[in-house]
Formats: sequence, structure tokens, C-alpha cells
Amino acid sequence: MKYNIYRITTLIGLLILSISCGTSKKAIPQVKPSTDNVTLTSSSKDVTFKTGAENFESYLPLLKDKRVGIVTNQTGILSKEKHLVDFLIEQNINLQKIYAPEHGFRGTADAGELIVDGKDTKTNLPIISLYGNNKKPKPEQLEGIDILVFDLQDVGARFYTYISSLHYVMEACAENNIPLLVLDRPNPNGTIIDGPILEKEHKSFVGMHEIPVLHGMTIGEYAKMINGEKWLKDSLQCNLKVAPCLNYSHDMKYSLPVKPSPNLPNDQSINLYASLCFFEGTNVSLGRGTEKQFQIYGSPFLPESEFDFSFTPKPNFGAKDPVHNGKVCFGEDLTEIRKVHRLELKWLLKAYENTSDKTVFFNDFFTKLAGTKKLREQIEAGMTEKEIRKTWQEGLEQFKEVRKKYLIYE
Repeated sequence: MKYNIYRITTLIGLLILSISCGTSKKAIPQVKPSTDNVTLTSSSKDVTFKTGAENFESYLPLLKDKRVGIVTNQTGILSKEKHLVDFLIEQNINLQKIYAPEHGFRGTADAGELIVDGKDTKTNLPIISLYGNNKKPKPEQLEGIDILVFDLQDVGARFYTYISSLHYVMEACAENNIPLLVLDRPNPNGTIIDGPILEKEHKSFVGMHEIPVLHGMTIGEYAKMINGEKWLKDSLQCNLKVAPCLNYSHDMKYSLPVKPSPNLPNDQSINLYASLCFFEGTNVSLGRGTEKQFQIYGSPFLPESEFDFSFTPKPNFGAKDPVHNGKVCFGEDLTEIRKVHRLELKWLLKAYENTSDKTVFFNDFFTKLAGTKKLREQIEAGMTEKEIRKTWQEGLEQFKEVRKKYLIYE
């Protein structure tokens, strides 16, 4: 009997702690305690996997009787292919505005294409673009909002701009005293931490923070890191809450139910994205204007004698004017290779080595993608992949120690 009384008392104490302040510890096994942000909890006994958006009971009470804005796009869906926006309206949540990142609310725009404000034809809600010259919500665009919800599917790479949008949304929330609720989703490359660390002087919208190319965090964990490391302007911190995925771990295989952007059509492209995206900073095509984006590479400047695969980029959905439009490109088809578990440089090095005029191989965008001038210099100096990777190790070990503080999942 004494043991039962003690046990009940302990459980009550843990429950009280879990709903108090941001420094409290959580009682759910798969969710680690947060020291500087609030990770919401759930009492669900369900052992099936759920995204943060499907973890309804953890966040719906926060939205009740509030004027809500939401940052989302086509990836903000629930398990039954219902969009979160439609679900929230059905739950009588008072949605006021939609804020759309790169590629727009429906995810149909080309990379880098200008997105303009508009209105969602289904819900009649106003849509505010967070791309182009308006990457950060202005105070007047946040008027009438009591809480902002963020639900975007990331792919775990530094230069995938959804985490840059997250930074600016967090900054705007901090400046305007608006709470931010991040609905977490898995990182399909969640076990990979690799690549050069970004240097401050090379900060841009394709690289906001001093992290490696592949960071191995979910977007909810990454939000906690932005807050905890005080990366926002003037070291601001926003009132952040994360609705976690349930029954998830970083090594869990996760296939995205919809394209996160027009040129990432499948699991293979998402896995190879970080490795092949470096070609955006060269004269080599990575398959835009084909049906195999981020799964092939090639260029008219690579010799047919060394590369037996060829393709011809043409305008299509997601690439209105692709690199080498209408020209035959020689290269490699990677659609059937095994999943990679690190940032691969071998294709970049092979293309560089086989380009006769190396002075035109790189363009200025390469340094922004790499986050450092060193990688280009190392390649031009003839360093091997093994030698280059060795120069990353100290920075990666330091990042991993920082990363540990913000993990929600094993």
C-alpha cells in the first residue's frame, strides 16, 4: 500500500512538472527534456508513428479561442492526405492567414521563382509569401495573430531553405511577442551529420548558421537549437513550443508522402540531394528539366568517352529554363545506387577531373552552398575525398556536442 501511495504521488508530481514551465522535465519516454524551449507531451497510449501535426492532443488546446496564422505548404498534410489547414478549420480553429515559403503554398513554383501574395481559393484565406524580398514576416503582416504555427517538411540539408524560413519566422515572432508552435516532422536524412561547417562570412539564405551541410535534426529540434544558441538577431529568443512526432527515432525509415519541393520527386532524390546540390554551383546539370532530378548529373563539357549515360534537359514542371536547356549532357545515372549514409564528394570530384577547361567549372554560388571557400580550394588543389573529409572532423565533433542539447528523439 505504501508503495502504491508513493507511486501515485510521484506520477502526480511528474504531471505537474510537465505542464508548468519551459525548464521542466517531461514524462514521455521518447521525448527528452528541454532546458530552454517547451516540448509538448501527449498522454496517448498509441504506439503507432505520428507526425507532430497528427499529435493533436498536444497542441489543439493551445489554438483554441486564438487567432492563428500558419506557415505551411503542400507538405503540411495528415496521414489521410488531408491538409492541416483544412483540418484546423474543421476543428473550428480561427485561422487568419497562411504564410508560404519558397515554392509557394501549393509547392508548385520553381526554385528561386518569385512568389507573390494571394488568396487560397479553397479556404479564401490570404496567403503571404515568405520568399523573395519578404523572407521575414513584417509587423503589419502579423497583425491580428495571437499564435503562429509552423509545419513544413524539411530534408535535413543546410541549404534547403525551409530552415532559413524558420529562422526568420522565429525572429519575427520574438520581435512581435507572438508564440510559435512548431509541428515536428521526421528528417529523412536524420542519421547523417556530415560536411563542412559554414563560416560566418558566407552566411546567406542557403546557409544561415554555423552547421554542417547535413545536420541530422528534425525541424523541431533545429528550432530549439536556433533558440537555445541565440542565433536570432540581437540574441533574441522566441516563445517556442514543439509538438513532437510520436514513436519516432532518427534511424526510423521514413518515406515522404508528398514531394517537399518540385525537384525532389522521390526518396532517392532526397537521399542524394545534399551530395548533388553542389552541382548547382558548377557548370554541371543535376537533372532539372528531366524526370530524374537530383538522381543524375551531366554536362556538355564532360567527355562521352568517359560517361556512357546522356540526357537532354527540357523545360518541365519545376524547371522552366533548366541548365543546358536542349543540350546533350554526358554523365552518370544514380537512380539505382544504394542509399548513401554520408555526404558524397566522389561525383563532384569526378566531374571536375574530367572537365577539360577547369577555369569555367565553378561559379560564385558554389561557395554559398559549401559555406566556405576551402572546399573549392581543396578540389582545385587536387586533394582526395579522404583528405578533404579529414578537414571536416574537428568541426563535426564540436557540432555534435552542441546538437545533443536539443535532441527530442533517440
